[in-house]
Amino acid sequence: ASIGASAAEPPVLRVVTVQTTDVPGYVREIETLKALYKKNGLNITVDAYQATYAGPNVGTVVVAVQVANLSALAKMNELSRTQPDIVAEMKKIGAMRKIVSDSVYEKLTK
Repeated sequence: ASIGASAAEPPVLRVVTVQTTDVPGYVREIETLKALYKKNGLNITVDAYQATYAGPNVGTVVVAVQVANLSALAKMNELSRTQPDIVAEMKKIGAMRKIVSDSVYEKLTK
C-alpha cells in the first residue's frame, strides 16, 4: 500500500466497558499503560469515562482508546502481547476489572 492509501485509513476507536471496584486505582493504571504505549512509539489517546446520567448504568466505566487506523490497532495489540512492561501492566489492569463489552469503531465524520 502506498503512503497515500495508508493516510486515508480512518481513525479507529476501541471502547471497552468494564466493571471495577477501584475506579481511582483503575484510572491510575490506565494512565500508566498509556505512557507505556507512548514510550514504545505508539501514538495513542486513552481516556476513561464514568457514566453519570445512564439510569441503571450510572457508575459504568468505559475506556476509549483512539489510534490512527487499523494498522495502529494491530500494533497496539502486538505490543500488548510482546512488550514485557506492557504485558505486566495489562496483567495488573486485568486483575482490577471485568470486561463487560469490547468494541472497535471506525470514524465516519471528517
